Amino acid sequence: MALIHRLLGKVARLVWRVTRPRTIGVRAVLLDAGDRIALVRHSYIDGWYLPGGGVKKGEAIVDALHRELAEEVAIEGATVERVLGVYHSRREGKDDHVVVYVARAAVDTLRGADRLELAEAGWFDPDALPTGTTPATLRRIGEWRAGMTGGGPW
Repeated sequence: MALIHRLLGKVARLVWRVTRPRTIGVRAVLLDAGDRIALVRHSYIDGWYLPGGGVKKGEAIVDALHRELAEEVAIEGATVERVLGVYHSRREGKDDHVVVYVARAAVDTLRGADRLELAEAGWFDPDALPTGTTPATLRRIGEWRAGMTGGGPW
């Protein structure tokens, strides 16, 4: 199944290079009570990422955040503490704007809810992030740790 997701991802990236769509995404620096950070590893791309995804047409951005947290890591009712920043990414041929929230989970249980999309999900101490955490994810975590409000390039 992971092979199919990887192939579909490659096809999508090719379409994006041709059509250059404008998209809106959402991610969360999702924290537990001990300030561990939730990270996910997808089945179709390498690296560890903050949980999140695309905002659907007609969907409020914060509603997309809650939907994505439920879909990816089975977290319902996370409390949004603040907006970390709004970023712009031109990767994969897209014109992508990503809103990153800082949110707190009411529970410490974390699991990959979508077993087709996610290979792994886990809580990590900010000082012991897994090998393969993506550079953008490391930057967002660094901004959160510094108490900054970010923005600009992804």
